[in-house]
Amino acid sequence: MIYEGKAITVKEIDGGIAQLDFDLQGESVNKFNRLTIEELGAAAEALKSQKNLKGLVVTSSKDSFIVGADITEFTELFAGSEEELVANNLKANEVFNAVEDLPFPTVTAINGIALGGGFEMCLATDYRVMAPKAKVGLPETKLGIFPGFGGTVRLSRLVGVDNAVEWIAGGAENRADAALKVGAVDAVVAPDQLVAAAVAIINQCNEGKLDNLARREEKKGKIKLNAMESMMAFEISKAFVAGKAGKNYPAPVEAIKTMQKHAGMTRDKALEVEAKGFAKMAKTNVAACLVGLFLNDQALKKKASAWEKEASDVKLAAVLGAGIMGGGVAYQSALKGTPIIMKDINQDGIALGLKEAKKLLSKRVDKGRMDAGKMADVLNSITPTLNYGDFKNVDLVVEAVVENAKVKDAVLRETEEAVREDAILTSNTSTISINLLAKNLKRPENFCGMHFFNPVHMMPLVEVIRGEKTSDRAIATTVAYAKAMGKTPIVVNDCPGFLVNRVLFPYFGGFVGLVRDGADFQKVDKVMEKFGWPMGPAYLLDVVGMDTGKHAGEVMAEGFPDRMKHAETTAIDVMFENNRYGQKNDVGFYKYELDRKGKQKKVVDEETYKLLEPVVQAKSDFSDEDIIARMMIPLCLETVRCLEDGIVEDPADADMGLIFGIGFPPFRGGALRYIDDMGVDKFVELADKFADLGPLYHPTEKLREMAKTGEKFFG
Repeated sequence: MIYEGKAITVKEIDGGIAQLDFDLQGESVNKFNRLTIEELGAAAEALKSQKNLKGLVVTSSKDSFIVGADITEFTELFAGSEEELVANNLKANEVFNAVEDLPFPTVTAINGIALGGGFEMCLATDYRVMAPKAKVGLPETKLGIFPGFGGTVRLSRLVGVDNAVEWIAGGAENRADAALKVGAVDAVVAPDQLVAAAVAIINQCNEGKLDNLARREEKKGKIKLNAMESMMAFEISKAFVAGKAGKNYPAPVEAIKTMQKHAGMTRDKALEVEAKGFAKMAKTNVAACLVGLFLNDQALKKKASAWEKEASDVKLAAVLGAGIMGGGVAYQSALKGTPIIMKDINQDGIALGLKEAKKLLSKRVDKGRMDAGKMADVLNSITPTLNYGDFKNVDLVVEAVVENAKVKDAVLRETEEAVREDAILTSNTSTISINLLAKNLKRPENFCGMHFFNPVHMMPLVEVIRGEKTSDRAIATTVAYAKAMGKTPIVVNDCPGFLVNRVLFPYFGGFVGLVRDGADFQKVDKVMEKFGWPMGPAYLLDVVGMDTGKHAGEVMAEGFPDRMKHAETTAIDVMFENNRYGQKNDVGFYKYELDRKGKQKKVVDEETYKLLEPVVQAKSDFSDEDIIARMMIPLCLETVRCLEDGIVEDPADADMGLIFGIGFPPFRGGALRYIDDMGVDKFVELADKFADLGPLYHPTEKLREMAKTGEKFFG
């Protein structure tokens, strides 16, 4: 044994070749934490001092190669100064350089996922061989940073500027064929042939058939472009990436600027430039929010995994009410491997549901993500029916009929008679109380909410709603089924609107208040989109549907009359009363026309302004800051109330629910992190400025207490 640690072992294998193996003890995956980096440095020292070694193969004993840096260490690391971050990166780079500078040929055998620091490790060796199903990439820009262990330096010299920009700015995971095509890896071989292929490359180097030193010098040298070519490549890339990433996500463009700065430098100087650029990004609020988001997501997954252990199997599901929603649920369930019965009361509903599933599957086939045979298999997993014939075999039912308490009550009672006693019943309601719907059920312990968001196939969130009598088994089974469908489940307690809609309607309350006080709805949309929302509130209402918005608003007003009831007619009422339902019938706040590709595009409709005249009480022009404050304060305060009322378990659940459910700007981290970043005291102060607008703008007593004591939502 040449070296033995807790994450790395090095031993000699056949013919004087060493094998450095990553196998982090006590973890299911390899990751670059402080321990692994220290041990890699010690292993490189041990290898360097060996006499008669002819080469090194780098392997992993886990299913993945190395998934990346240990992100749990980021928060503490990023809290340091820029100087400390630069020093930290350069210290880590000394270790990677020591591997790169070993006095014999080196090859990495990539058996599974190699991302971030894991792929940067691969880039430090002379050659790379890869298994067909492995994936490689540098996804750091998704965390608001960019590669800091030599990734921008080595990749840009290895695969060229264009490819390096695409890989680093895009942050994608790349398959073996794509990696081979651009030259990021040198061979793709079967998993059981990886070590043999790596040894063969080392032997070819030692026989003089391959020149590993020339390869190494190319990777450590300057980018091979003249000044004009370099300027063209980087300037065009910057403009394109800036347009795609937008100003709220600076890391992709900064990564390109960093590569441009070190293009004419050799390795060690180039790594200093990279370290400085990395530190600058790591200190941004965007990085703090996106890293926080990643950690919140990990915490959510942990909770879901804990529930899964208590879940009953769902081998056959059913959805009640076909239509667009039911068809979407059926598609998602069948696509992810759980067969499903789709029941409706008439053939038209069934036809609509199957049409929705077929449309979504055809898109996958058109994009090459599925073949016709697989499409047929998925469609055959959806059984359409007009009766309860096979319901005795169903493990879980999703009721997705119209959003009407009486209709849902009747359908749920009827279904309860048709299923086994241990079957789980769920309601895909967006606003109606689960306790109310459970009232007439014989087995309320087997009932909970399962709120999908529209369109089902695209929206990642599912709210799993616990009623007073819901059992842990019902919650666990529903969470496990949501996960099996590829969704992110969040468990919330029952109240009108649950988490997402309860928080969304005060935001709409802020919007109708602005319109009432004379704000131009188009300006409000533009300001909120600039703030980071995927669409402004007027456009969002058109997408949701004015009839849905009106109905849900009434439910919320009944549940929280002190702050969600409107005494006067609102802009939403006006649109609804004039049958302007939004995209459903091509006219709402905006008009909708089909573009060349047959997609709906919004166009301005002057008629909207005339219709709104009776509800506008003043003519005012609001600053962007005032629009943001009037929109965001109600949303943030309602999120605080959901946490204080125990609707969600913790701040992470609340923030992730808003990001996944209504597209809260991810780079801002969520409503509670947004308050933290402003400072709880400053947020309360801001809310108090708008106190005369009513209870939607009044902070809770507990929040005022937090402001006084300097407490935060996220430690």
